[in-house]
Amino acid sequence: MDINEAKKRVGKLKIQLEKANHNYYDLDAPTLEDDEYDALMRELRGLEQDFPELLTEDSPSQRVGGTAQNTFAKVRHEVQMGSLQDVFSVDEVRAFVERVRGEGAYEFTVEPKIDGLSVSLEYRDGVLALGSTRGDGFIGEDITPNLKTIRTIPLNIPEKLPLFEVRGEVYMPRSSFAELCELQEKNGEPLTKNPRNAAAGSLRQKDSKITASRKLDIFCFNIQRAEGREFKTHSETLEFMEELGFHVIPDYRVCHTADEIVERIEEIGQMRRSLPFDIDGAVVKVNNIALRAEIGETTKVPKWAVAFKYPPEEKETTLREIEINVGRTGALTPVAVFDPVQLAGTSVGRAVLHNQDFITERDIRIGDRIIVRKAGDIIPEVVKSVAHGEDSEPFHIPDICPVCGSKAVRDEDEAVIRCQNIECPAQLLRSIEHFASRAAMNIDGLGEAIVEQLVQADLVHTVADLYTLDLQELTALERFGTKSAQNLLDNIEKSKNNELDRLIFALGIRGIGQRAATLLCQKYGSMDSIIAAEADDIAAIDGFGEILAQSVYTAMREPHRIALINRLKQLGLNMNYSGQKVSDKLAGLTFVLTGTLPTLKRDEAKEMIEKRGGKCSGSVSKKTSYVVAGEEAGSKLTKANELGVPVLTEEQFLQMIGEAE
Repeated sequence: MDINEAKKRVGKLKIQLEKANHNYYDLDAPTLEDDEYDALMRELRGLEQDFPELLTEDSPSQRVGGTAQNTFAKVRHEVQMGSLQDVFSVDEVRAFVERVRGEGAYEFTVEPKIDGLSVSLEYRDGVLALGSTRGDGFIGEDITPNLKTIRTIPLNIPEKLPLFEVRGEVYMPRSSFAELCELQEKNGEPLTKNPRNAAAGSLRQKDSKITASRKLDIFCFNIQRAEGREFKTHSETLEFMEELGFHVIPDYRVCHTADEIVERIEEIGQMRRSLPFDIDGAVVKVNNIALRAEIGETTKVPKWAVAFKYPPEEKETTLREIEINVGRTGALTPVAVFDPVQLAGTSVGRAVLHNQDFITERDIRIGDRIIVRKAGDIIPEVVKSVAHGEDSEPFHIPDICPVCGSKAVRDEDEAVIRCQNIECPAQLLRSIEHFASRAAMNIDGLGEAIVEQLVQADLVHTVADLYTLDLQELTALERFGTKSAQNLLDNIEKSKNNELDRLIFALGIRGIGQRAATLLCQKYGSMDSIIAAEADDIAAIDGFGEILAQSVYTAMREPHRIALINRLKQLGLNMNYSGQKVSDKLAGLTFVLTGTLPTLKRDEAKEMIEKRGGKCSGSVSKKTSYVVAGEEAGSKLTKANELGVPVLTEEQFLQMIGEAE
């Protein structure tokens, strides 16, 4: 293929992929199956690699993230990205309405206030040229590569205005936040406090591939500049942005009276718990743009808008104890144990206190009266201490492991304190539980109680010892009859034939989740090749960065891990990756996954489907065979019911594929 042929094909592929993105993300009406989309994307990347001169900044291939940045360049905002005046009562809202009515305002918009990070998107001649943070409102930072990874941000727009700048709010959906916390917990990392902090940290990653993995989203809510276009009302600008392919702020409404405004604020407040993203208020704006200029602004905030802030659901309770849990990486994690309270519809009695810095900054002590809430309505957290208990003393995480008595040390570059004994029983217990878990080696019958029993009986010192257990040893233990013991041994033996990506994940390398393990295996094909791989080569894998690559490189050179892998190899575990299907049980069936499933992550469920010959799609249509729905399923579940598509719970899905416990 010559350059001219390649140019024509690249142009066609870009149009196909951008149209597919628009149909998928904006219209919820996909025109391509996942495998078809992936094939087109692979072809585009291949052509751009063969003909580098055809690679442009607005290419759909650039959404995956690129080279890590050393710094973020400063950006001066031509139009100030100001903040809003906060109000906290209905009376203050009514006072605002009365004031601006006196200046001629009789039409308002009321819209949810997304709890995220404000950014600017600047388009020149229809192409995204610059994306930046709000900063102090006047000076922000250039984060264009990171923003390009958010699939709902158009890389180009159909109307080629000389200059077009919009303002939006980047956020992390609750489902993505829950996945991130689960991954951090599995890897022994400190948990991110809330979705907003998670979004902020993700946007400022120097490696945009990490940003791409965080599944961020955006709602756009204002046109900052539009050369060649004029607008009369704010609602008109929202409609225009929507026509151009932007995700605009949802559920906005035009109101005319204070009563209507208050009613809408209350409606938004009532539905905030059911939304798949966090909001912390409702914004009331004068709709007429010309009148806004007359009303004016202060040096800090516009006079034509206010932000009504909803009070967070917080409860006061008594802190009874601070437990120290030891994870599989040796991390000593403090956990608050308090009198249970009802939060976001569930009873909560425990919350992670993260690390010593967190405890010290809030001066949290045993016996204190504390305020607790749920971050993102998902993760329980201690907000602060409001009163110290009698004779209370500052709490310090011990420098001795509470399980094995070994020295616990805080590394210079970490906030966490870790037990230094790799043979610590707590690390061993957590490591074995992780190794045997459904997403890892999937050893049915090897739950927490059994693992603890095996360790206490001195039968298991590493995960390799699982493969040397015999019937006589097991039947000598409580809870084991001959049949149950044999079933466990059969399941352990069966796990030897698992694909290599399961074993890589099971080894518990810091930062390596299921998807990363699969990508490693797809790249290298065998355990020996992964061990021999250099850090720079690993970092080149899509979805990896320098930190993750270094984690793999270091782990595969640790003497105890190498010894373990060699022993597992001698015991007959599969050390090669084939990527082969388990069966054709789901051949010809298309599934849509929606909501938060009780035990399965989306990637895990998708893998189960694909390895049995099925397909996964991002949206529901008449062609969908089944929808697998969890909590907060939302619009996809509604559409499935409208179309009569069968809906499965996680348990029903596992029964279908023969994986139910």
